[in-house]
Amino acid sequence: FRHIVLLTLHPDSPLRNAVDRDAIAHTPRHYTVAIDAGLAEGNADISVTADFDDEGGWAAYRDHPDHQQIIRDEIAPRLASRVATQFELPT
Repeated sequence: FRHIVLLTLHPDSPLRNAVDRDAIAHTPRHYTVAIDAGLAEGNADISVTADFDDEGGWAAYRDHPDHQQIIRDEIAPRLASRVATQFELPT
């Protein structure tokens, strides 16, 4: 089960420390945070890709208090827009 989030920050927000992958206590089995390469105008600034064993694992991650605190305290104040999707991985 995969969860992808694209984050665009306010222009005056630093990319550094916007998403601290080590701060998330309840992590998925695979987790990648990447800064956009800047090759195309209009792209999001940060992508987060997280793989889980199943939808329940994603829901636990989504609702975990540490995750919610990071969103509330670190990400939301810097955020201009957010787009996300979740889907089953092909077998």
